[in-house]
Amino acid sequence: MTTADPAASAASAAPAHRTRTLWAAGASTFGATIMLVVGIFQFAEGLIAVVNGSKFFVNTPNYVFTFNATTWGWLHMIIGLSAAVAGGFIFTGNVFARSVGVALAVLSALANFLWLPYYPVWAIVIIALDVFVIWGLTTVDLGEL
Repeated sequence: MTTADPAASAASAAPAHRTRTLWAAGASTFGATIMLVVGIFQFAEGLIAVVNGSKFFVNTPNYVFTFNATTWGWLHMIIGLSAAVAGGFIFTGNVFARSVGVALAVLSALANFLWLPYYPVWAIVIIALDVFVIWGLTTVDLGEL
């Protein structure tokens, strides 16, 4: 029978803990960075809708969710600005900022889903980035940070 050396087992557990902590910090940084990008994209989408919405976007008369492009532009600008600010605060490591970031990413994905027929490619890109933000911000094990 061999007895395990407590110092040796603690030393082998330390690199695993450090690796998980680095992955958690990397996922949080990834989520915050993508959130900043999504916020800027969302703001640009809203600005285009406010300035030139009726001429730029596709008219969809038979779509279930019909919206005024200018109204949706202001909504996208507000969501985009909020997402960019939340992305900046996520870099501080604040748990509340991470929670707000996830909520804003879900709201952004929902708004772009409803916006899908008006500007489909852009909406799909932002929805995909929102999914990455949600993944990046929720994979962090808060007990390890």
